[in-house]
Amino acid sequence: MAALPLLATAVLLVGLLWSATRAMPVAWIIALVVGFVVWGLPVDWLAASSLVGVITALEILFIVAGALVLLYTMLQAGALDRINKGFAAVSADRRVQIILLGFFMATFIEGAAGFGTPAAVVAPLLLGLGFPALAAVIAALIGHVIAVTYGAVGTPIIVGIEAPFAEGRYPEALAEGGFEVTEFSQEVAAWAATYHALVGFLMPLMAVAMVTYFFGEERSLEPTREVVPLALVAGVSFVVPYWVSAWFITAEFPSLIGAMVGGTVTVGLLNAGYLVPDDEWEFPERDRWADHWVGDIEPGGEEMARDDDREMSLLKAWSPYIILVVLLVVTRAVDPISDAISNGDNTVSVAVDGLGEFAFGVILEWDAILGYEALGSDIGLVNVPGFWLFLSAIAAIFIFGMSGDEIAAAWKEAGQKLVAPLIALVFVISMVQVMLNAGTYYGIEGMLNGTAPPEVLASGAADIWKNANMIEVLAVATADTLGNVYPAIASLVGALGAAMTGSNTVSNLTFSQFQFTVAQQIDVPTQLVVGAQAVGGAMGNLVAIHNVVAALATVGLVGQEGRIMRLNLIPLLYYATGVGLLTMLFSFVIFTGVFWAGGVRVTCTGTQP
Repeated sequence: MAALPLLATAVLLVGLLWSATRAMPVAWIIALVVGFVVWGLPVDWLAASSLVGVITALEILFIVAGALVLLYTMLQAGALDRINKGFAAVSADRRVQIILLGFFMATFIEGAAGFGTPAAVVAPLLLGLGFPALAAVIAALIGHVIAVTYGAVGTPIIVGIEAPFAEGRYPEALAEGGFEVTEFSQEVAAWAATYHALVGFLMPLMAVAMVTYFFGEERSLEPTREVVPLALVAGVSFVVPYWVSAWFITAEFPSLIGAMVGGTVTVGLLNAGYLVPDDEWEFPERDRWADHWVGDIEPGGEEMARDDDREMSLLKAWSPYIILVVLLVVTRAVDPISDAISNGDNTVSVAVDGLGEFAFGVILEWDAILGYEALGSDIGLVNVPGFWLFLSAIAAIFIFGMSGDEIAAAWKEAGQKLVAPLIALVFVISMVQVMLNAGTYYGIEGMLNGTAPPEVLASGAADIWKNANMIEVLAVATADTLGNVYPAIASLVGALGAAMTGSNTVSNLTFSQFQFTVAQQIDVPTQLVVGAQAVGGAMGNLVAIHNVVAALATVGLVGQEGRIMRLNLIPLLYYATGVGLLTMLFSFVIFTGVFWAGGVRVTCTGTQP
């Protein structure tokens, strides 16, 4: 019964190819029914849990809105086109363009914006350079995967990992192991970066191989062999600063730092004449392309830049993103500023009987939702990256001297793109919160001291499982079934979540507690298994329907979702195999005595806990 909401999501999204705006309201209703009928939760508790999900969704949408406004401001000003031309001028070789645009630019945009933005931006840029539409989407989707775990300035970690472990039994469980919630999420982020670095450094090579093999004159990997040195240097120059950032700086910047440092190193080497392929590789003649390679927009035939006669240097084009990175670094690294914008004391509080306690200021907060002290949520209005994304977009208006019509067009385009994510995220995260809060209502104390409702106490130990939420129930069942084999498939669980919901953040929200509890059940390090979850949520973006549809729409090729997903199963299989082997190796061989696994292992025989 606990699995029903997730099974419904999988069937509707993956099986029937429903849109998230149709599928997630149905899955949410199923979660409500399971909570009411099976867990015996009151209607107002279910409503309050859903409201927690709505607030969390609004925080994510605040980030998405800022990212989209900045993106379309850059597009209207012609800045993205200038950045694109800067990359293209380095080399006309399609393989080099895949590495520079499909990998470095995609990872940078993922680090700054996230939420499916890279493929939707990079794919049309590659199309404008003359790539077949299908190849452009594949290159963009593969190229950005390594950055997704730290996308949108670390949102999958900050929201997806920290939020679930800040509630229920988890803060106490983490404290027993010597961790605060933030410290634990940083550990998870660091180990996720380790998995990514050891597997993902080959993704530039993988992107090139997929394009040259499936879109070349003949199906051969020979063109890929010629750029192996360049692809490896690109991958390593990205993952080294990326890994260092995750371990020693913060979970918010690995993708941004990796892309900026790696891209600078790689472009510098190419400009100096190093690693440049001897021959330029090109696609076959246009009349030899398969029909499904191209959609409504002719490659290279539609001008991707806006009609604009203003001159712009490359530094000027990059300046809004540079401002964004500086603002984010300062507001997180300078303690007085960080404390001021995240301090709950800098708010005004109002209590409303029956509704809860509200706070307004640098943080928007709603505690004791509908009178339940255990349920509450907040939006760090100034601390959330969305605030600084909007500020950078406003700065871009003045930097580029944009007209009123251009500004209006940018904001209108961004607003139109927010409608579908708004509906999908509100319902998917509300479903997740209903599942996560199912066990909080009674609490173990209520079961043991007799304060739980009579109908719950009547069955005694047989119903003590109601103290667990739906995800924890699934975790125990999975651990009992797979045992010590589980770490090998932990990342695939995260990938499933992202593939269903189109979001690494939502996958982490849904499954991080699941992964933690399974790790406890089989006595392996929780950080390693939850880290594999964070990586899996990134992997799933290769086949996430939301991302695939969004990317295909930007190149006029809607309807080829199945073909994209089938082809992308190849890099997904590579990534899942590599991360699965590393998780097993780390958990049972290399780091067995290093980490605290946490909690107490619980086994059940019949109805006796």
